[in-house]
Amino acid sequence: MTVATTTSTPVAAAAVERPKERRGRSRPGAWLAAVPLLAFVALAFGLPALAMLNGALSVDGSYGLGNMRQSVHGAYWTALLGSVKLSATTAAIAAVLGLLLAQAVVTSRGKALREAVLTASGVLANFGGVPLAFAFVATLGNAGVLTTELGLADHGWSLYSFWGLALTYLYFLVPLMVLTVAPALDGLRPQWREAAQNSGASVWQYWRHVGIPVLLPTLLGGFVLLFGSAFAAYATAASMVGSSVPLVTLQIADALSGNVLVGQENVALALSLDMVIVALLVMAVHLPLQRRSARWLA
Repeated sequence: MTVATTTSTPVAAAAVERPKERRGRSRPGAWLAAVPLLAFVALAFGLPALAMLNGALSVDGSYGLGNMRQSVHGAYWTALLGSVKLSATTAAIAAVLGLLLAQAVVTSRGKALREAVLTASGVLANFGGVPLAFAFVATLGNAGVLTTELGLADHGWSLYSFWGLALTYLYFLVPLMVLTVAPALDGLRPQWREAAQNSGASVWQYWRHVGIPVLLPTLLGGFVLLFGSAFAAYATAASMVGSSVPLVTLQIADALSGNVLVGQENVALALSLDMVIVALLVMAVHLPLQRRSARWLA
């Protein structure tokens, strides 16, 4: 019996290892399948990025940092800070509200409710631009339905302000956070809660010592994702508030169209480069957090 066991062990090990070896090998020329995608990315993103970089660094027929310095001074700097402030504020509020809504949906017993909320979140997360601005103007504008019925104007309410725009952004940021955090909440194993309860831990202690630490990478990643989405939004703000709220996307549009000053196209490209730098920083934070949360909740 000992001989048979000893003899069969290497065979079984080899049988287990061979599929792994086959899976690890890459077929010759397999990378050719990615050539169309790489070509599309190069044309759709690479060429515009090079044109933007060239224009941002072009100063009177030569290359320099004059446009970049101008993009971080005066009204341009105010607009950049305004975009960062608006994005951070709305992302923080949407992260909290989205987490609470997702937790309520995940723990609910109604399957139909869960599917309805997730489906609606998928639709609302992509609902923006001019239609969203028109919907809020008709509802909460100066002559909107709720503004008139509730007398909000008498209490100092104005949709065309920082907080009015923030409320509008929450309309699509909260559903986006629900879609982001719901899979992570599903990944919380019931055994963890049962073990905490058997150890005498309260609900608050479970969330403080188990739930929140496990979800923290996902929550931070969701916040970063919401920040980037709000930072890049343009059509909603342009249609609703115009220039009453300083935002970098509106400044870029004004500089390109020459609404304020003529010949500021390269400054607009420099502002776009500033936005790209912020977006790269956002991605640099988001990707490691996403990988870490995937390891915990796999």
